[in-house]
Amino acid sequence: MTNLISQAFKNNEKKLVTFVTGGDPDFETSLQIIKTIINNGADIIEIGMPFSDPMADGPTIQLSSNRAISKGIDLENIFSLVSEAKKIKDDLPIILMGYYNLILYFGIEKFVKRCKENGVDGLIIVDLQPEEDEDLINELKINQIDLIRLITPTTDKERLKLILKNASGFLYYVSVMGITGQKSADLNDLEKSVSFIKRYTNLPIVPGFGIKNSTDVNNICKIADGAVVGSSIIKIIEENLNNKERMLSEIDKFSKDLKNGTIV
Repeated sequence: MTNLISQAFKNNEKKLVTFVTGGDPDFETSLQIIKTIINNGADIIEIGMPFSDPMADGPTIQLSSNRAISKGIDLENIFSLVSEAKKIKDDLPIILMGYYNLILYFGIEKFVKRCKENGVDGLIIVDLQPEEDEDLINELKINQIDLIRLITPTTDKERLKLILKNASGFLYYVSVMGITGQKSADLNDLEKSVSFIKRYTNLPIVPGFGIKNSTDVNNICKIADGAVVGSSIIKIIEENLNNKERMLSEIDKFSKDLKNGTIV
């Protein structure tokens, strides 16, 4: 089986990773948003699994989770979104992002099986520490699904080595301490951190948090292997809840701009 995430990073082009909460503002619109982003050239799509207490997320993503939950969106709906997205572009890597409680409640083995059946290529589990990942890792390895690890500015050498032990796909670098959607990344600090991490791994490094527009994407892509944009897309959804047409048209324009930002 081809590992689509590794494949995506094979050439030297910088990657655009986009994040949306699955099912926000409702299933159909969410699918149209994902379709639009795919058609505008996003390299990897991250779909958030709605959760009632997303502690690492800022207010924008918290509200998007609430909107999805209020529409009855559950994990089966999220798997459907992945499966529909794969029909649009079957070689597009899709990552599910969320919290470990959801997976434990669903059942680890059953969850990974459903991921495999629907074409999920990787997981980012925000609150899963490397000391506690054995059960999930075993299932993911059997099913050839990547576990993408978070690295933060405070990660030291020993911690980094521990995190890298079971990391695959790419490393998600949290470029701003705190919650998502807040201040922008400091480029000098980012450059130092990326070169520090690259001493210990060949995995691509893709920063997220605080990357708001195509200029930010361009600046980040000069330093790292790509950039993750999430809160800014979700902000467009939030601001246009009463006008789906305008929402989709704004996301269309914005996602094209973001993709242009990856050209360095």
